[in-house]
Amino acid sequence: MPTLSYGKIERIQSFASEHIEPRNVDIWLPDDYSEAKKYAVLYMHDGQMLFDSSLTWNAQEWQVDETMAQLLNEGKIRNTIVVAIWNTAQRHSEYFPQKAYDKLNKEQLQLIKDFANKSGRPLFEKDVNSDAYLRFIVKELKPYIDEKYSIASDLQNTFIAGSSMGGLISLYALCEYPDVFGGAACISTHWPGIFNFDDNPVPQIFYDYLRKNLPVAGKHRLYFDHGTINLDAQYPALQAEVDKIQKQKKYGTADWKTLSFEGADHNEKSWAKRLNMPFHFLLNANQ
Repeated sequence: MPTLSYGKIERIQSFASEHIEPRNVDIWLPDDYSEAKKYAVLYMHDGQMLFDSSLTWNAQEWQVDETMAQLLNEGKIRNTIVVAIWNTAQRHSEYFPQKAYDKLNKEQLQLIKDFANKSGRPLFEKDVNSDAYLRFIVKELKPYIDEKYSIASDLQNTFIAGSSMGGLISLYALCEYPDVFGGAACISTHWPGIFNFDDNPVPQIFYDYLRKNLPVAGKHRLYFDHGTINLDAQYPALQAEVDKIQKQKKYGTADWKTLSFEGADHNEKSWAKRLNMPFHFLLNANQ
């Protein structure tokens, strides 16, 4: 179990699902968690990376408990619990927005399927099944959380967040379930979808999907950001295209934020340094 600076974790070991492979789910609760209060819920992907760097593959973490503690103690965010959903070996297949993937033609699909990551292993070892992953969250995990914990389960208190591919699936979750999620934080969003940046058809497919499926402004809050070095250096121009769609959908500064962090890299250490920004934007105590 993770060692925390603040709060406690209750773990569901190998949460069983009819839709996807079982995986661990960690529920982070603040120190003063009480059944007498109602809490917002923030669902986060890559759950094993969020709390304790001594347990992660790269010795880095998001510092979720430290950031939550600071913001709660300062009264900047509402009472919140975090539901940390672990990833599996099928991370790319579960996080790649399926309805966008299904719009790729045969040549484009072959390009993506043939593409290997740096380890030489195919990026998609199984068919894309992000729709099933979202059904797991919405139809199985959320009802469990709503029943077991003292939750304000309405739209305005249910949020989702992730980085890189986790940013894509967070946005996809809000678009597919706009009556469930009131906001999404998409950190260092991996708009290329794969790791081949030349003649890549994926971003345009995402733009087309968002034009049709991004909810109009009024009920949702969306946060995007990126750094400027290494992998994140590929994102500014792609994010700018998404921001154009935001304007078409009539989002304003109160419900849409896109930030750039000079010198920030594509890793947990960089995300931890700015995590207070998306947390405050989604969970603002005054909203």
